[in-house]
Amino acid sequence: MPVRITSRADAEALIQEQLISTIQQDAPKQSIFMQLARKLPNMTSRQTRMPVLDMLPMAYWVNGDTGMKGTTSQAWDNVFITAEELAVIVPISEAVVDDAGFDIMGEIQPRVMEAIGLRADSAIIFGVNKPASWRADILTTARQAGNNVAPGGAPDYYDLLLGESGVIGKVEQSGRMVTGAVASMAMRAKLRGIKDKDGRPIFKSDMQGATQYALDGAPMYFPQNGSFDQKRAQLIVGDFSQAVYAIRQDVTVKILDQGVIQDPDTKQIVYNLAQQDMIALRVVFRMGWALPNPATRMDEDRTLCSFAYLEPPTALTAQTVTFTVESGSGDGAAAVPGARVEINGVRRVTDGGGKAVFSLEAGTYQAKVSAKGYAAVTESVTVAGAAVSKSVALTQA
Repeated sequence: MPVRITSRADAEALIQEQLISTIQQDAPKQSIFMQLARKLPNMTSRQTRMPVLDMLPMAYWVNGDTGMKGTTSQAWDNVFITAEELAVIVPISEAVVDDAGFDIMGEIQPRVMEAIGLRADSAIIFGVNKPASWRADILTTARQAGNNVAPGGAPDYYDLLLGESGVIGKVEQSGRMVTGAVASMAMRAKLRGIKDKDGRPIFKSDMQGATQYALDGAPMYFPQNGSFDQKRAQLIVGDFSQAVYAIRQDVTVKILDQGVIQDPDTKQIVYNLAQQDMIALRVVFRMGWALPNPATRMDEDRTLCSFAYLEPPTALTAQTVTFTVESGSGDGAAAVPGARVEINGVRRVTDGGGKAVFSLEAGTYQAKVSAKGYAAVTESVTVAGAAVSKSVALTQA
């Protein structure tokens, strides 16, 4: 007679699976820019005006006892911070919330906060999905100042980072000191591989405690919120105290149970919260930022940049845009040296031949051209797949 038992398969319907009371996930990552930049008082309106030193006074030696004393002046400029909104709505069925064994809303909220940090870093540092009212991003600003370093075919990362023409040296040429560095995770391995002339690794680690990465004494950070764009840069250094931001509206969270959700593209109603027994988590955050770049004795024209970056092996394509600023037109036109050409908050000054050069990616830009004694003009320039030359005629004011 066969021996029979009640097997696992027979009792499978009665066996309950254990549900671990914690969700396996990493901790939400915050904005690296807002961690390093200088926070200003909260904004009281959409736009905040910040006076910035634009011209420095000078002193002159007096020639003899009866010599004439020279005169000088000092001037200020306005830098504007415009608040833009980051927001998202997360719709979910009330039945799903009731039946879940976890606090779904409590799980969603920190991830939305992480997404806000990602979007802010991407727009401010790399220009990805940057609001139209914001100034040029940090990388674009650094590139206009010539603060981009190409790695070349056989890169020597010691020279690229710490050499005379390295990224740190580029920042120091503007009269600033590097206070922090931000790099991709892939850069950690490159740093560990740096060796001195005798082939000994420069990277050192303490096997008994946490080792902090630093570059020439400045702390290094490796963002893990997904914002670092390795197609645009390998590493960014700078004086982050020169970057400022202000909050118009801190992160607000509201749970909606009335209203409709529309498709942003088609404008069709997708969900009706009341009719479909749904709720929606709405998160809103408003902020603005700026690089005031006040005049200093080493940068009186405010054309230098307190940031520099190491390009990836294959840099994004940018075209040379040359502005030629002249007084008058035709055969009687004369070059205007010292004229200011400003695009998205980035300023260049014309040389003795009246030329100012930018390095711009494809797009259409508005350039404001001004010079002492002349009426300011705004010109539009479109950049596509080739270098662009743009002539600007100024008329005396």
